[in-house]
Order: sequence, then C-alpha cells, then structure tokens
Amino acid sequence: MRVLAQRAQELSNGSLRIEIYPAEQLGSEREALELLQIGSLAMTKVSASVLESFAPAFEVFGIPYLFDDREHLFRVLEGQVGRELLLAPQRFRLRGLCYYDAGSRSFYTRSTPIRSPEDLAGLKIRTQESPSAMRMVRALGGAPTPIAWGELYSALQQGVVDGAENNLPSFHLSRHYEVARNYALDEHTAVPDVLLIATDVWDSLTLEHQEFLATAVQESAEIQKKLWREAEAEALRVVEEAGVEIYRPEKAPFQARVARLQEEYRSDPELRPWIDRVVDLSSVDRAAAPETR
Repeated sequence: MRVLAQRAQELSNGSLRIEIYPAEQLGSEREALELLQIGSLAMTKVSASVLESFAPAFEVFGIPYLFDDREHLFRVLEGQVGRELLLAPQRFRLRGLCYYDAGSRSFYTRSTPIRSPEDLAGLKIRTQESPSAMRMVRALGGAPTPIAWGELYSALQQGVVDGAENNLPSFHLSRHYEVARNYALDEHTAVPDVLLIATDVWDSLTLEHQEFLATAVQESAEIQKKLWREAEAEALRVVEEAGVEIYRPEKAPFQARVARLQEEYRSDPELRPWIDRVVDLSSVDRAAAPETR
C-alpha cells in the first residue's frame, strides 16, 4: 500500500495523495466497506470473502478446491473473468481496482492434527463472517464458528474454538502459532484480497487521474505478489522453528468430501456462469478428475 501511495503521488506530480490507516484503525473490513458506501472513506482493501455480502459473485473464491493451483488462480484474476468481477460491486457503490495475493487457506488447530476430513469432525473452527467459509467447514464435518479476527488469539487460548483456517503469513504474524501448534497444508481455498474505491470517488477523478491511479495500483499488485511469496517462506520457517507441526495431508479425501457442496454452488443460476468460466481456465482435465471439481 505504501508503494501505491508513493507511485500515485509521483505519477500525478503530487496532485493525488493517499493516506494509509493500517491495522483496522478505521474499523473492520465490513465497516470499511460501509464507510466507502456512505462516502466517509475513499479506498480500502478487504478479503474477497467479506465482499460476498455486497457482491455475491465473489462467493466463487470461497468454493473449496475450485482452483487447481496458484497459476490457475492468477489466470482468473489477471484475465477477463477477474476484471469483470472487480466491477461486479458497482451497483453497491464499490469498484474493484486490483487483487492482492493472499495465498491459500489451510486449517490450524490447538490439539487435534488435521490429516484427513475425519479429523475435523465436531471441531469448532473459527471462520470469517462468510457464508461460503461456513458452508465449507460444515461440509468437511467441522462446526463453523464466526469470531472477529482480533478476538481469535484469546479464543484459541481459552478453548472457545478448537482451530481456525487462514494462510501461513496470517498464522505467523498473528502469533496464533503460540496457541495452535498444528498446521495442515490442505489449501482448501484461495481467497484473494481486493482493493476497492468508492464509485463516487472514482467518478470524481479526471481521466488522467484515473489513469495515474490505475497504473500505481497495478505496479503495487506486482510488487505485492513478490512480497507475498517471500512472506510465505518466512512464515513457514518461523513457525517450524517455533515447534509447530506442519502436516501435508492428501487433498483427494478433502476434495471428495466437498464434491456435493461444489454441485450445490453450480445449481445457483447466478454463480454457475462464474464457476464455468473459472473451470474453463483450468489446466487440469476435469473430466478425468471429477473429484477435484
């Protein structure tokens, strides 16, 4: 974000200035979106999961095992499908500018290692306030428990929940590894972050300023991708050195367990076209591997 602010100011010779308020100083992700809608905030970055309530098309990112790998994800994000999705929230007065890499989400737990879906049976798993995240955990046999991110450390420490799911850098930087000593790289979803601007703010910019901002945004996204990969490697090193057990379970049993859930998503007439377009960009022969669908 600092790169974005710096480049926008440089490209515009100082006529575009972006002030950054990190660490949810202005409220939660959902609250930030609401501030955009009423004109109290110009831009924000949120998880695509949070956008589900504002633009249902973003639920496609919450479908487990829809993306084959990182390459498949970025073929979607950086292609026509991704560009159209960024504009999907416009009727809610929100305009997507770009995606930031947020890796893959996996399960971590206090005591029970997750080696197979059966290990999730009955476990209380913290999720975001995201319908797709809760459906996914439920399909795998767990009990989804929405809890605010800032309250999760103590919830894990006190046993309010048995585990959670998130990417490695978040697991590391939150220090959740201090109270949850098992991390299973099942990589069930790949949910990017999305940078958004209020449509009223975007429309108030001159065409030249829109171009400057778009250029700065894309430059920041490319830098962020590189930084994210470095953060993933560093997070894995730190938590392993801290004694966290890292598990790499076979994904096929997890994929099989959520196959029915995937078909339920495909029965949604609004979501199915997005799913089909994502699948069309896959490098995997889905007919030969129906369980990954």
